[in-house]
Amino acid sequence: MASIPVVTGREAVKVFELLGWEVARQRGSHIILVRDGDIETLSVPDHREVAKGTLRSLIRSASITPDEFQEALNNL
Repeated sequence: MASIPVVTGREAVKVFELLGWEVARQRGSHIILVRDGDIETLSVPDHREVAKGTLRSLIRSASITPDEFQEALNNL
């Protein structure tokens, strides 16, 4: 199992976009992502560094593994 990487909010959004999520809107410092056919939304903080616990929760909510996230991050 890959450890949770340190990424910015914008990098996290790019990774989730590679995995099929789309930016729906931005409100303040949070970017909201949606995916067709999924009732779940992701609220990614647009910070210089996303906290590891927050990123872990986003990965879990997106129904992917940390390894899949890391692989997509490497493909940016």
